[in-house]
Amino acid sequence: MGYLQPTEYESFGLPSDTTDDWVQAASALIESYCHRASLNPTQYEERMRMTAHAQTVRLSYLPLVAMPPNTLPLISVQARYIRPRRGELIDPAYEQIAWIFGLPGAWNTLNPADIDFVPLTGELTFPMNILGLPYNQVDIVYTAGLNTIPVAVQCACAQIVKNMQNTPGTNVKSSRMDTMAMEYFSNSLIDPQVAAWLQPYVATRMG
Repeated sequence: MGYLQPTEYESFGLPSDTTDDWVQAASALIESYCHRASLNPTQYEERMRMTAHAQTVRLSYLPLVAMPPNTLPLISVQARYIRPRRGELIDPAYEQIAWIFGLPGAWNTLNPADIDFVPLTGELTFPMNILGLPYNQVDIVYTAGLNTIPVAVQCACAQIVKNMQNTPGTNVKSSRMDTMAMEYFSNSLIDPQVAAWLQPYVATRMG
């Protein structure tokens, strides 16, 4: 699905006879640049280690948004306490006891409603486990994306189309240009202004 509708082409400076192929190709390049399958609400899963002595993680895809029938963007959350790396022990004696009696390494299913999160930054804050130790690895299934495509993304899409039309050798003949061909032209198609428009939607851990 393109990030501009045919009725919007002229409003964003594109000729009325612009074909959908150009917009589809520009939309594909936007997704590639942002390192995500779509800017529309999409489900993701991430497994990550927490920073030592911290109870927070920051998800890669923003903003967090609930997709019906879910009422929260967090669909499922699992956490566990695994053997710390060198230098990550808080209290070596206490943690060794916990390691013996606490079944470390086992995944615990948490109630997503008990997790504090900030939709715009993707920051999640976790509680301690039943032994009073911090979790240090989490697995999160969540949804993120834009319910309404913002004007900045639409402007970026239109500008990429203009850049493609002005770039020799760029020829769009199908509804989605081959990915490698798009990457070949990406340096000239994603100009500084387009990059600035898209920066808020680039996956934070992926680029």
